[in-house]
Amino acid sequence: MSQNDPTSRFSDRVAEYVQCRPSYPPALLPLLERECGLSSSSDVADIGSGTGILSKIFVENGNSLFAIEPNAAMRAAGEALLIGFPNFHSRSATAENTGLPDGSIDFVVAGQAFHWFDAALALPEFQRILRPGGWIILIWNERRLDATPFLAAFERLLRRWGSDYDKVAASYKSSEKLAEFLHPGALRTASFPNRQQFNWEGLRGRLLSASYVPRSGDPNYAPMMAELDRIFEEHQKNGLVEMEYDCRVYYGQPRVAKSDT
Repeated sequence: MSQNDPTSRFSDRVAEYVQCRPSYPPALLPLLERECGLSSSSDVADIGSGTGILSKIFVENGNSLFAIEPNAAMRAAGEALLIGFPNFHSRSATAENTGLPDGSIDFVVAGQAFHWFDAALALPEFQRILRPGGWIILIWNERRLDATPFLAAFERLLRRWGSDYDKVAASYKSSEKLAEFLHPGALRTASFPNRQQFNWEGLRGRLLSASYVPRSGDPNYAPMMAELDRIFEEHQKNGLVEMEYDCRVYYGQPRVAKSDT
């Protein structure tokens, strides 16, 4: 696996990703219904759909959902989760070349994925597949880095042992960059609290779901896990620690690409 290839970074972390990554707050759908006119009849493309965490929300809402995911292992996990829904459609494709027809989609959504895209190529592709009046919705669960002593200790662990943690963290687009991406449409934002509780095994899985931490067999794996064990024992209450997030939603209507015909 190449750490420089975003489409393959998570191939060996699918199980941990499925079990230990957070979903998105219940307030997300009401926001999109109220602000963007989302309904159960809206056609949605989940770009970088991964294991189907975000796709599941829209599929259960009744939306026709096109899951675009280039990583075979992640895509298979999403299919295993949602293949029983007739409104779920899985495709091996990328953000830059979705393979979807022109003007076929009402909402382009991306959960915890946009920072892996080539934005200069993805924007024209999103414009191409969106219908007039369509929306781009970009979502991240952003860990609160120092809101509690546990979160601060976990952040120090990532910075110490993560192979390219700083580079990945810097790739998350600021609101200013996202505004440029959606120009000339106006950028709107919303934020909701989100959280997970973990026992020791859950916290271990949450750590190993990150693409930049060492796996078993790496010389840094054992000392990293020893530090995680120490952090857990120091901060657990009744055998649990709490991971806190701000779920940040960025949404807007880009100019839809004009047809050549």
